[in-house]
Amino acid sequence: MNNQDPIADMLTRIRNANRVGRKMVIIPRSKICTGIAQVLLTEGYIESFDAIEDGNQGQLRVKLKYSINGGAVIHAIERQSKPGRRVYRKVDELPKVLNGLGVVVISTSKGVMSDRAAREANVGGELLCTVS
Repeated sequence: MNNQDPIADMLTRIRNANRVGRKMVIIPRSKICTGIAQVLLTEGYIESFDAIEDGNQGQLRVKLKYSINGGAVIHAIERQSKPGRRVYRKVDELPKVLNGLGVVVISTSKGVMSDRAAREANVGGELLCTVS
C-alpha cells in the first residue's frame, strides 16, 4: 500500500487502538516513525516498541500504556504539520501543551525529539504532533 503520510498513519493507528483498548499496534516502519515512537517511550506515553523484520520495509510493534484502573495514558494525539502545510517554529516559539503536561514531537536538525529536549538543545524545527 502506498502511504503518502506515514506520520498521520502512525498517529491514527495509535489513536484507534487506544480507543478500543488494544494492548499492541503494528505500524509500518520508517525512520521518522521510529523517532516518534522513541520520543513517546522516553516521555512515558507507551510501554515499549520493537522492530519486526518482514523482508520488506519492516514493522514497528508498539505496546500501548494504560493506567492501573484501565484508562488510556494517551488522551489526545494530533498531527500538527501536514504534507500540504508544514509548520516550523523557532526554539523560543515552541508551544506548550497543557502548560507543559503534554509534549510536542519535533523534527530537528539533531533528530526527532520532544519540545523539552529541543529547548535544552536550543534548536527549533518542524512540529510533527502533540500528545497529551
